[in-house]
Amino acid sequence: MSTNHEVKLSLQTPLTAEQADILNDEALAFLECLVQRFAGRVPELLATREHRQLAIDAGSLPDFLPETAEIRNSEWKVQNIPQDLQDRRVEITGPVERKMVINALNADVKVFMADFEDSFAPAWGEVLAGQQNLKDAVNGTISYTNPESGKHYQLSEDPAVLICRVRGLHLPEKHLLWQGEPIPGCLLDFALYFYHNHKALLEKGSGPYFYIPKLQAYQEAAWWSEVFSFTEDTFELPRGTIKATVLIETLPAVFEMDEILYSLKEHIVGLNCGRWDYIFSYIKTLRNHPDRILPDRQVVTMEKPFLNAYSRLLVKTCHRRGAFAMGGMAAFIPSKDPERNEWVLNKIQTDKSLEANNGHDGTWVAHPGLASTAKAVFNEVLGERSNQLDISRSDDAPITADMLLEPCEGERTEEGMRHNIRVAVQYIEAWISGNGCVPIYGLMEDAATAEISRASIWQWIKHGKTLSNGSVVTKALFEQMLKEEMEVLEQELGSEYFQQGRYNEAAVLMSQLTTSDELVNFLTLPGYEYLP
Repeated sequence: MSTNHEVKLSLQTPLTAEQADILNDEALAFLECLVQRFAGRVPELLATREHRQLAIDAGSLPDFLPETAEIRNSEWKVQNIPQDLQDRRVEITGPVERKMVINALNADVKVFMADFEDSFAPAWGEVLAGQQNLKDAVNGTISYTNPESGKHYQLSEDPAVLICRVRGLHLPEKHLLWQGEPIPGCLLDFALYFYHNHKALLEKGSGPYFYIPKLQAYQEAAWWSEVFSFTEDTFELPRGTIKATVLIETLPAVFEMDEILYSLKEHIVGLNCGRWDYIFSYIKTLRNHPDRILPDRQVVTMEKPFLNAYSRLLVKTCHRRGAFAMGGMAAFIPSKDPERNEWVLNKIQTDKSLEANNGHDGTWVAHPGLASTAKAVFNEVLGERSNQLDISRSDDAPITADMLLEPCEGERTEEGMRHNIRVAVQYIEAWISGNGCVPIYGLMEDAATAEISRASIWQWIKHGKTLSNGSVVTKALFEQMLKEEMEVLEQELGSEYFQQGRYNEAAVLMSQLTTSDELVNFLTLPGYEYLP
């Protein structure tokens, strides 16, 4: 592409030599082309979300769209799926930190989803370092030596296929301004990964592959399709070179899966059950509906009818269209205690068996130590097949809006609420300190679990719900529990560690998010202000 014009993007911070290599003039010129052409529509897409939410707040419920019935009822398929994405039985996810990238690519998995989104805190230096790490990984030159232990990490002979997850449409990048406004973070993530890696990826028989998070409507998918097509034309690549997997992790999107596939049909290879964010979105979308309030998050498992319906509908929809149906995240991490570890592996086995038997083509794990257990489940179900595209679920009874919105049984307990508070505060503290992927109480937590925690309590307060011990959840009760659980955390972590961290700032943010009159859309938006 030609770069003979003055770049009008305004950089808000000086670059080191290494950063200037990633954000070089050609990459910036390409990013500017994308921003100039596409950034202006992002506020409209976000405003449409708010408009739809107002109708749901006023009493209506999400449903399949009458105006797109023809897309749902007609026969069509997504276009070709590349060879190296035909078998995705186990995928590992994690942030783009250097050692993590090496370990994930070397794990016993088919795919590594390198994450600039929910398991990543997008501090400016980390965003650019992450892009450098992925560039080095694609070129096969990535290595890392631990400065303390001297242990050396490098890529194995046959690493996993790399897919890059960009930020959601709602997240800005404050270090680059266009006409005085921060650019969409997703365009920076997409532009840099594509620009630096597409040639090397295509030369080795792979391609520029992306995970797209947080979509709420097919119009947002169509926006991405235009971004991809424009990029292919700019670099004189065949249509469909860029491939994407879309996470169905919002309640509105589950009613538009056919439309999302259709809008991206030249570029899409599958949909993924982003279950934790989906639970958060169920709370957020139905926040004004007192008959649809979730219990403790620990009991909201995939066996619950509304979640099982979501999993089965995703499989049925994807396979009808020739697209993959990816399962969700196992957030457990291995334990050094043999008894606890056996319990963890049993949990993984049960969870993954449910997905494999529903017809999913693969699943996610958060830790390399769980990959072989998840893989064994899918190996057994797949047999000689690479995927389950032959499982159509066409004989299933139709999955209705009522099934997808079904209220969820289970208790709200004081113990569950206190646990939610401790997890959310610890996660927010890590995030504002620059770490978006944190092991807490045996689970690998990312932003979604903290979102569930604070949104649940917000909703219980709003509707004056009662805990199983008879206590009514009020702002005062929450504030009292928050104060007490901060003391518990200080004891658990040790005073010195606690004082060195940002736990008090995290508690203030948690309090603001949980007691605000309006539910804040994403904790990462106010959290972003804390990041350099």
